[in-house]
Amino acid sequence: MSKAFIARVIQESAEITGVAAQHTANELIAAIVGELKRNGKFTLPNFGTFTVRKTKARKALNPRTGEPIRVKAGKTVRFKAAPALKKLV
Repeated sequence: MSKAFIARVIQESAEITGVAAQHTANELIAAIVGELKRNGKFTLPNFGTFTVRKTKARKALNPRTGEPIRVKAGKTVRFKAAPALKKLV
């Protein structure tokens, strides 16, 4: 799925222009990202939940050279599908 796909679905269902649909898709994605930054969690009923998780610093291997490297601590987004979505798929 891409942002263009989301914009096209919005455009067809709301019968608006492509520019307005693209703007709406951008605002939707920005709202989701903002909610994840503020609360660390975003839930779409009957679809699933996105959560922000912290990752620890760790040692890894460079796949090209096999040389050990350090990976910094960071954050990642996880998704857990809702039971309703699991049934439909």
